[in-house]
Amino acid sequence: MINLLSYSLILIGIIFWFWGTLPLIGNRSVLFKLHSLSVADTLGSMSIVIGLLLKIPEEWPLLLLAIISLAIWNTVLGYVIAYCSSDERHENG
Repeated sequence: MINLLSYSLILIGIIFWFWGTLPLIGNRSVLFKLHSLSVADTLGSMSIVIGLLLKIPEEWPLLLLAIISLAIWNTVLGYVIAYCSSDERHENG
């Protein structure tokens, strides 16, 4: 039962990864593309790590650190890239 749940979470994570790349081929703005890609990437990566946590529970400290790092760094880097590419920043100085 745990194996089935683990593999399901890993598969859901991979689906999120591919689903996040679909907006890249659209005609939307760069920031919309960045947002959809970073959200899908974060959710997909966290789902894969949780699936691995169920598969190998003895590695929980390392996998918990990976989940926290994904949540923080993907969010922060998304904001930094969005801020650096925004028009408001270029107008103010």
